[in-house]
Amino acid sequence: MSYPPAVYSGETGELNATYRPAGTEPELTYANGNTVRYLATGASTRGQFGLYRWVVGPQPSGPDPHFHRSISESFYILRGSVRIYDGKRWIDTEPGDFVHVPEGGIHAFRNESGAPAEMLLHFAPGAPREGYFEGLPDLSKMTEDERAAFMLEHDTFWI
Repeated sequence: MSYPPAVYSGETGELNATYRPAGTEPELTYANGNTVRYLATGASTRGQFGLYRWVVGPQPSGPDPHFHRSISESFYILRGSVRIYDGKRWIDTEPGDFVHVPEGGIHAFRNESGAPAEMLLHFAPGAPREGYFEGLPDLSKMTEDERAAFMLEHDTFWI
């Protein structure tokens, strides 16, 4: 495998790094208290990846088994334990554990530990997942056809 084609063709480099202090407020706080921080969106990385920091409370929560056709999804556990389904079994993770799910891979995650947990979610390439995250609270207000269109728009296929 070789490096991809160059994107930058300058000779001196650019001053274009971004910095997000740890204390930055989350972009989303759900009714159950779970939060999402947009560390790097697909828009901010020119579509290369998206990186999000999820903090989940002690109550059980998380999506059922599903897959994505166009994006991979990876999980890195920072704190607590998140159960991650890899398509074959549920894995009780701990801090430092990493799970990568290629495009088409069946997966799910849940916090069933009874304690708060925190993880990084990485999507590649950088699809606009923010629209999915922001639309989740409105799912119960949608018709069945609207929910199906929402899931299709956001590359989420339930098993």
